Amino acid sequence: MRFRHPDGSTVHLAYCTNVHPAETLDGVLAQLRDHCEPVRRRLGRDRLGIGLWLAKDAALALVSDPSALRRLRTELDRRGLEVVTLNGFPYEGFGAEEVKYRVYKPDWADPERLEHTTALARVLAGLLPDDVTRGTISTLPLAWRTAYDDRRAETARTALVTLGERLDALQDLTGRDIRVGLEPEPGCVVETTGDALAPLAAIGHPRIGVCVDTCHLATSFEDPHTALDALTAAGVPVVKSQLSAALHAEHPHLPEVRAALAAFDEPRFLHQTRVATAAGLRGTDDLGEALSGDALPDAAPWRAHFHVPLHAAPAAPLTSTLPVLKSVLTRLAGGPEPLTHHLEVETYTWQALPSELRPRARNQLAGGIAAELTLARDLLTDLGLKELP
Repeated sequence: MRFRHPDGSTVHLAYCTNVHPAETLDGVLAQLRDHCEPVRRRLGRDRLGIGLWLAKDAALALVSDPSALRRLRTELDRRGLEVVTLNGFPYEGFGAEEVKYRVYKPDWADPERLEHTTALARVLAGLLPDDVTRGTISTLPLAWRTAYDDRRAETARTALVTLGERLDALQDLTGRDIRVGLEPEPGCVVETTGDALAPLAAIGHPRIGVCVDTCHLATSFEDPHTALDALTAAGVPVVKSQLSAALHAEHPHLPEVRAALAAFDEPRFLHQTRVATAAGLRGTDDLGEALSGDALPDAAPWRAHFHVPLHAAPAAPLTSTLPVLKSVLTRLAGGPEPLTHHLEVETYTWQALPSELRPRARNQLAGGIAAELTLARDLLTDLGLKELP
């Protein structure tokens, strides 16, 4: 979906296909047919943006075989789909029964992360629509925080400097400007937007910035205005933003609130949980840990990293951080010029919801994703952007 900002520029809205995880090129082609095109039809649009997630094997197939890339580009065109952004965070196995900590490997101290991201950039340069010159990729925020020492930090910095050089060369070769954003996430070396400032200053490349995920920002109790002001003041570009909402529990000391939270404690993904205290942010790596005994103080609200559907807040006594998303989006797209031109709805947890909330058929999932995109569209038009055909 495309929107015209009052400044005349185009803002792109997509949804991320990691909700339909596929490890191979054939799997990606099937998801275009079975999921993405039905969402487009639900919305009644001739064209729909998707943020592709390409696992290691799919990316390798595309970058090593020009005919495979042409085949994917042809399928996108045939099904009324376009790609301006990729989710480069998960490497492989995102559809596994247990993902948890695996999603943080390989990290930026591992050569595989650089090679995979380089492959994604080359693929994206070949997938961009003819009238679009800039593409974006979100990536791991350096590494999970444990076992990350000065040596690994220097290795990661060197890898990202090399990536910047490769992105420069790619533009020289193709005319396509591909940018990469570190995506701050609770528990990682770069947990907050503030944590990104020093590493990005050390890299010092204009094509490497931040991907603002509004669920992650809210989970860490970041103030949207403070966070975005700091990025702007430091000259750090917001490469893209993932529009998502976290779980919010206002009164976690109540038994009924803990029971409601326990329904979201599932075995597939990690759901980091945070509480803001007078002494600073406290947290656990997973929701179940937070619910065990007194792992976290419960006199103040808790937030959990669980991407809940934008249009459907959980039932009381829980709610979502949709107000944080709205505040971020107002700053990103509601000013005299956009802070980013690439927005992506990323609710990959549809099948991890409590059983009574999960879609039971493809058409139900398509309807839910279409409803999320409709909400995001309405927020953008309320800010004065005009939806384009």
